[in-house]
Amino acid sequence: MTYAAAFLQPLDLANTAITQKRNQTMSDPYLYSVVNHVATFSINDAPYNLMSLAYIDRLEEQLPEVLADDSIRALVFTGNDLDNFSAGMNLKQIPEGIKRAGSHEAFFGQRHRVLAMIESGGKPTIATLFGFCLGGGLELPLACHFRLAADAGAQIGLPEMDLGTVPAWGGSARLPRTIGRAYALDMILRGRKIDGAEAYRIGLVTELMGLEQLKGRAQALGEELASQPRLAIKCMLDNLIGFDTKSLDESMADEMRAAILNRDTADAREGMVAFMEKRKPVFNQS
Repeated sequence: MTYAAAFLQPLDLANTAITQKRNQTMSDPYLYSVVNHVATFSINDAPYNLMSLAYIDRLEEQLPEVLADDSIRALVFTGNDLDNFSAGMNLKQIPEGIKRAGSHEAFFGQRHRVLAMIESGGKPTIATLFGFCLGGGLELPLACHFRLAADAGAQIGLPEMDLGTVPAWGGSARLPRTIGRAYALDMILRGRKIDGAEAYRIGLVTELMGLEQLKGRAQALGEELASQPRLAIKCMLDNLIGFDTKSLDESMADEMRAAILNRDTADAREGMVAFMEKRKPVFNQS
């Protein structure tokens, strides 16, 4: 199936039972839950999980609240099924979105803001890649700090060239920073889609596993990250995001500031006491 067909096929099924069922269950563009300090956002538009205007609008509204909530310490982005993470933007909504925003710049700027919050909000973010992960369905994961992929069935790419256009949600900016210029050029200029195994080989994803284990592993990783000292995690995310635009001296200075800031915290004291007592530390108690 072509990239365009991935977008358009579900939109052309308006009178079918699939679309009727989907419309009945689409009270929310995504389902939201919090378990053990891990917030999960599950796109709720099966089978293709298109990123609708409502999806982006609601993320922009809710993310600041989630990022400001100290009880939430990690975020997971997934799809509410096992078919596809996301085939990307609902293309038929673009004219409406531009009209509502007032300009192309404002329309795409909203997407840039949302992805910037995911990347730079100070909390670890995890994406699950399975089925179609195309266009925005890869650009959002690229803004996440961890990407986990299914070992079979994934189609991952930025194939906007198939539509005569280019990535617009930061894909061409983040992809080469993640996998290097050569691989990014190969994927973007050829509109090439890769599977989970190749994504793992080139460093696009950090872990590869069976589809049935993917969401459970994302939750487990989120809980592991949530158990780490909250301030230290935020400082390291702040330092590491955009490191490639800093000089070594700037990065060293940022690290020193972070070290001083974390030196006398309750978590630092707990870590030292736990080390001396030869036990696992319990962070984030205050």
